[in-house]
Amino acid sequence: MNRIYYIMGKSSSGKDTIYKKLLNELNLTPIVLHTTRPMRENEVDGREYHFVDRSKFEKMQAAGEVIERRIYNTIHGEWIYFTSKNSISLESESCIGIGTLESYMGIQRYFGNYLVPIYIEVDDGIRLMRAIQREQQETAPKYAELCRRFLADSEDFSDEKLKAVGIEKKFQNNGEINDCIKEIVEYINKRR
Repeated sequence: MNRIYYIMGKSSSGKDTIYKKLLNELNLTPIVLHTTRPMRENEVDGREYHFVDRSKFEKMQAAGEVIERRIYNTIHGEWIYFTSKNSISLESESCIGIGTLESYMGIQRYFGNYLVPIYIEVDDGIRLMRAIQREQQETAPKYAELCRRFLADSEDFSDEKLKAVGIEKKFQNNGEINDCIKEIVEYINKRR
């Protein structure tokens, strides 16, 4: 049975690195979400996200193409992230995506038991250091947005919210990332 493996975790938990390794190692189809936020350096439209403007989002929503959406009031304005119906197809093979707990819940409502959560957990101190180091690589670092995301993650991924949607398995990424990836690969292979 084809499934949707959905990676979640707080910012700077290693989701993108883990996603890329799993995508290559397990031959899964990528789920590419949409966003109205500006593209970051080194991002490619259609790879990390489909970058669209607000008008395109509103047209897709009016046409019933949006499965789930999240709106964030950032210090740079309102950013929308969303999943469209054409982002996920289980007809030929299993898929893998990255998102938030909120997006997971929306996709779960649409696809039900086909969705398998992969929650990545990292100690907050390690995560903060990683976030700062990543932001320092940007031409115009956005430290205020980094701080907003860091604080919001504590609420967004609280133990109570994880438990409420049935996420109990957590993959630790506090040390060597390849150990975390190996554990996730074994977990996925048991479900294929």
